[in-house]
Amino acid sequence: MQVEVSSRNIKFLECLSSLTRVKMIELLGVQPMNIKSLSEALDIKSPIVTRHIHMLEEAGIVRCESVPGKRGMQKICHLQLTQTMLLFKSSPAIDEAKRYEVSLPVGHYSSYQIKPTCGLASDTQMIGMCDDPRYFADPEHVQAKVLWFGSGFVEYRIPNYMVNNETPESLEVSMEICSETPCSINHLPSDIAFTINGVNVGVWTYPGDFGSTRGLYTPEWWHKNIQHGLIKTIRVNRLGSFIDGIQVSNVTIDQLMLAYDKQILFRISCSATAKNCGGVTLFGKGFGNYNQDIEVILRCQ
Repeated sequence: MQVEVSSRNIKFLECLSSLTRVKMIELLGVQPMNIKSLSEALDIKSPIVTRHIHMLEEAGIVRCESVPGKRGMQKICHLQLTQTMLLFKSSPAIDEAKRYEVSLPVGHYSSYQIKPTCGLASDTQMIGMCDDPRYFADPEHVQAKVLWFGSGFVEYRIPNYMVNNETPESLEVSMEICSETPCSINHLPSDIAFTINGVNVGVWTYPGDFGSTRGLYTPEWWHKNIQHGLIKTIRVNRLGSFIDGIQVSNVTIDQLMLAYDKQILFRISCSATAKNCGGVTLFGKGFGNYNQDIEVILRCQ
């Protein structure tokens, strides 16, 4: 996300002027929290927390939802943004950019090549048997809300809605992901690579150990080790390739060879020969902590 420093974005900018709101952003960057938990962590009263959260919601930094709790409904707060670029000078290219958005369910991969531990599950049941790669070809794989593999890759075909007179400015892909595989142990780091149209845009090493806390949206029937991951956002633009705002390579949008008449292939992989081969788990809607699929934004000029 890019925000111009101007009076029209004052609600967003004001959110960053409060130490309390910045501390809330830090806490929610670790995990979603309810109002009571934020109140206890910050040692301030719940009504004050609610007012700050309302400001963060209006600015689009935080999103909240009401879910059943032990004593009625409770408001769960999530960090909506993982990165923002402040623009002190407006860019015509950004102002005039056309935006295409699409959500890809994790089960809608177009190609795969994986090794166990592996498996898939819908929001109601397992799809096939655990540790049997053949079920990744089962027609039911499109219903998957979570999938995992020990090594190899899954590849997605991103719909390309560009028209022939447009030039791509940036491509952004975000997903909830972790390294550990649900039928294995939960302390393995993993070198996870992201590839677009055959070009390796970056590798991120996942730290591991996210199996101890139940996922906010994970179904009750799911009792495997891995419950949730973290949101990772890959962005490729004219400056290079970034993961959560940190540059990971010099690959630019031009090197991806995006054009209106060409498909866009996005691959997530973990090599068996990597220094850290801890596998990959992808969470979609109905699993994990963020209740989202693979979200794609393509901006064109």
